[in-house]
Amino acid sequence: MFGRLLPRETSFFDFFDSHAALTVEGAKEFLSMVSTNANIVAKAKRIKEIEHETDVITHHCVEALHRTFITPIERDDIHRLITRMDDVMDYIEAAAERMVLYEIHESTAEVRDMSDVLVRAMEGVQLAVRGLRDMKNAQSIVKACIDVNRLENEADTILRNAVAHLFKEVRDPITVIKWKEIYENLENATDRCEDVANIIEGVVLEHA
Repeated sequence: MFGRLLPRETSFFDFFDSHAALTVEGAKEFLSMVSTNANIVAKAKRIKEIEHETDVITHHCVEALHRTFITPIERDDIHRLITRMDDVMDYIEAAAERMVLYEIHESTAEVRDMSDVLVRAMEGVQLAVRGLRDMKNAQSIVKACIDVNRLENEADTILRNAVAHLFKEVRDPITVIKWKEIYENLENATDRCEDVANIIEGVVLEHA
């Protein structure tokens, strides 16, 4: 009788994997947008669709968390992990939306550099997330997390230089405001990648 009351086993790792794969796709879509300056509206639309898909995964994951009696890792870690991952895609979508709203048709070297770093950071997150399923190779998971932390520092440096360049070289204050907002959304996305990496590293160390 009691067994029938327990929910079926939920693979939270499937939620993590699916979410990470979609977010990598979203980051690459944004990099393509700013690298080619072509089909910006269409690419932004696809990014918005991806953001919606990741929202659905997050919702299902949190819902499953409330229904699951026994979880493979700490409940709080699951919740923090999926919500921080969702934040990454939210910031990517925010940056893409502003590219369209502000009618920006020519990208800067800095936005391309930040986008490239974000893609690599998110790929590192995806690698670390995959390792969580069995944690047999804790060392490789921790290495991926360290790489993400390094990339976040790289994004910080690019942001500081980009903002300094804006204030020094760009005379139109409206243009400064537009680009600063886009840069900051991208840097925030990379920050969240680091948050995810820190959560994963903590989980691995707890189970080592």
